[in-house]
Amino acid sequence: MKQILRSAVFGLAMAAAAAAGPAQAADGTYPDKPIRIVVPYPAGGFNDTLARVVGSKLQQAWGQPVIVDNKPGAGTQIGTAFAAKAPADGATLLVVQFPFAANPWLYAKLPYDTRKDFAPVVLAGRSPMLLVAHEGAPYRSVADLLQAARQRPGAVNYGSSGSGSSNHLAMALFEGMAQVQMTQVPYKGSTPMLTDLAGGQVEVAFDAFPHALPFIQSGKVRPLAIATAARSPLMPELPTVGQAGVPGYEVSSWHGFVVPAGTPAPIVDKLNAEINAILRMPDVRKVFAEQGVTPDGGSPQDFSAFIDGQMALWQKVVRDAGIPPQ
Repeated sequence: MKQILRSAVFGLAMAAAAAAGPAQAADGTYPDKPIRIVVPYPAGGFNDTLARVVGSKLQQAWGQPVIVDNKPGAGTQIGTAFAAKAPADGATLLVVQFPFAANPWLYAKLPYDTRKDFAPVVLAGRSPMLLVAHEGAPYRSVADLLQAARQRPGAVNYGSSGSGSSNHLAMALFEGMAQVQMTQVPYKGSTPMLTDLAGGQVEVAFDAFPHALPFIQSGKVRPLAIATAARSPLMPELPTVGQAGVPGYEVSSWHGFVVPAGTPAPIVDKLNAEINAILRMPDVRKVFAEQGVTPDGGSPQDFSAFIDGQMALWQKVVRDAGIPPQ
């Protein structure tokens, strides 16, 4: 009941945030100055690509410069806190991903409030998580992995890109739903983790499709299952985790845009409409497809509800897994 009430309050706060603020956008003058898209990740990777592709299209459509500002660090906290303190005038957007919904449960004190400091704009896209294994590991299927994990609790190890990362929590959810216990080996990022997986230093991992694909193509990493509700056209021969032995399991990496709370509703709506149009462009969809990302879209209210759901899910996973806040 408390979670339902918190989610309801979040939805109302998001709606109020979008509706609040000065009325300067109502006269249709927005945007009247350069726009900054804050990316709380280093250059490279899909979040950076998303900001640059959307930024270029916004600049073409509106005739205002759009600057991509990479502010990585502290598990996305640096860039996110910077955006939270920006004026609520539509001149600052923030690219958000999994940590936006998970960080409130992973850190004892954040320099921003996820619910109160931001207004959702749009869910831009999602990419499936893959369960992968080292090519030389004795796991040809999810059933093989589950059998080994049940026979030797804690003996099977898995890589993550750090405690509290998306692939750590994806595996924690997998362990909880399958009722198995494995041992995490944390790394500082997906690339070193997948490099060691390819080298056999760790046995299995979950990671987003764009990250895992080059290692699969190298032949050194074997996909076991995809974490979608139904098989994906990206790898139609690959079973879902649910089909392979853990019914109901589904996790995706997702990407979206938010703005500081208090941004006027007409600005939020204009950004939403324009980014939705961008997501339908064939050249943009091609860029997404090349990185294994499916364009999404929808209203600010849709994205608000999605964030609610993600926050509730990862709060439960963190609690059930006994992951202490940092």
